[in-house]
Amino acid sequence: MASLFSFSLSKPNIIKASSASAATTVVIPENLDEKFGRKGIKFSESNNIPIVELTVRNGSSVRLSIPDAHVTSYKPKVEWKDDGFEEVLYTVGGADSGAKARGGIGLAINDASEAGSKGSLISSSQWTVKDVDSDAIDALQVELSCTGGALDITYVVSLYPLSMATAVIVKNNGRKAVTLTSAILSHLLFKRRNGTGIQGLKGCSYCKHPPLSSPFELLPPSEAMKNDEKQGIWNVQDVPITVLKDKLSRVYAAPPAERSKAFYYTPPSKFETLDQGRELFFRIIRIGFEDIYLGSPGSFSEKYGKDYFICTGPAAMLVPVVIQAGEKWKGAQVIEHDNL
Repeated sequence: MASLFSFSLSKPNIIKASSASAATTVVIPENLDEKFGRKGIKFSESNNIPIVELTVRNGSSVRLSIPDAHVTSYKPKVEWKDDGFEEVLYTVGGADSGAKARGGIGLAINDASEAGSKGSLISSSQWTVKDVDSDAIDALQVELSCTGGALDITYVVSLYPLSMATAVIVKNNGRKAVTLTSAILSHLLFKRRNGTGIQGLKGCSYCKHPPLSSPFELLPPSEAMKNDEKQGIWNVQDVPITVLKDKLSRVYAAPPAERSKAFYYTPPSKFETLDQGRELFFRIIRIGFEDIYLGSPGSFSEKYGKDYFICTGPAAMLVPVVIQAGEKWKGAQVIEHDNL
């Protein structure tokens, strides 16, 4: 199992099962379950798409589409009653509907090696199961892998009783440095538009900016910002809570010009989402990324139904990541809560 980061979470380190090689074809779920399945880790398929479901002891669960490494559901236990589970992610479409799933938690890795970017490095890649790991059923992990050009990419999805984590490890096996932008973008579900907000970013610098393009986007970069908004103008968050009822698209980060200094202010490593409609909050933690993306759709959300959503997550957008030949780069996101 690929080593994660120094999360403030227990890391499973017991039984392992590794595949000999990374295939480029979809493996039938029966073989996956026979090879990797164990208590709390169940492989199956939905409309011919292999999926894996993780379920820890308290009933919290995660659902992951294997071929595209798309997390389509995270349902933690947030109340002590038997049915006290709430969906955290906003996902539309999916195998059951016959349409490609969008929303959820999606990994974006885009080529930024030249002005005319070649776009996503993983949109046509086929992810395969590389490894699984478990500690009884209180900590579960699934490790996926794929290749994109000279890059070997590992994506680890972990589930714990009060949190989940998604981590990416990119290794450059080529002879030249690779420049890329990246983000782990989470589409989070809220009960109502007027009761949606975040806290924890007061005093942070931000600028208006569209999100990275992603195969899982609900609001593409061309539609994420208001028509009259201009990019590149920096402001400072001056209120403790940001209400997200209107269309908004911004990046919280240290301005690129500041990063050449010996000391500069960075955004905090975590902030909290506030869902007044369900009286729930979740803490979003970034590791390895320099930026935080935050977007809300405003009235555009009505296109998908009555529920509301935001898109947020750790990112490397304003200053691309440069991975030298033979080197690795790592980044992660943790979603945790204290609602119990």
